[in-house]
Amino acid sequence: MSGTGTTADDDPLQTAVWRLRSRACWADAAALLPPTTPAASLQRAALLVERCLYTEQGWEEAEDALRTAEAQAQSDDERGAAACERGQLAYAATLLGVRDRADEARAALGRAAALIAPGAPGRALLDFRRGLLAENLAHSPQAARAAYRRAHAGATAHDDPLLLSFTWRHLAGLALRDGELAEARHGFSESLRIREELGYLVGTAPALASLADAETDPEATRLRTEATRLFRLLGGVPTWLARQLTPPTATT
Repeated sequence: MSGTGTTADDDPLQTAVWRLRSRACWADAAALLPPTTPAASLQRAALLVERCLYTEQGWEEAEDALRTAEAQAQSDDERGAAACERGQLAYAATLLGVRDRADEARAALGRAAALIAPGAPGRALLDFRRGLLAENLAHSPQAARAAYRRAHAGATAHDDPLLLSFTWRHLAGLALRDGELAEARHGFSESLRIREELGYLVGTAPALASLADAETDPEATRLRTEATRLFRLLGGVPTWLARQLTPPTATT
């Protein structure tokens, strides 16, 4: 979930990977990364794990890529990063109702926390994912907020704008739940701004839909209409966004 490939001084390979990834072409992006080194294997696995979360497909390919990354990992950071991806895959399978792997997700992220040093670049992503588990599996918004704030600080320190777009969005979601509309609008707006600046197309529709939830008409309708357009442009990805874009059934 890093912003690799988004800056002008990145190498052509990473730029190509980023462009494909941002347009929901994870398999094509992964194909550019033969698993010949630990770094390439980890990045390839991360792309295929992300595809599972956005499309609810490709689970076996992600598992295979993850096993390769785990086998090739040599340093604590590499082993921790692989464990972090393992936790994310188990979380996605649980969240999307494929199979209950909540215990595996917790164990994997706990293992990652023991391997990735505090302050290391990978720690912010780990903190964010621990926040996802706290919010969506443990249903503990307080723990989630604390984890998201740690991730937000880490992403700021390591200049990871894409991760910042996620922390802004999820902190705003908690604010919206608490009825803090101004704080929610600010966070959702920041998330959308960053994603548009990065050209992260696959993440722009969710950002638009989230901001719409914090706005009133006619702005809410405009944002939701634009989110629907992008959602259809990408072939219905992310799949879970369809539920958010469907207007609520009128009650009598």
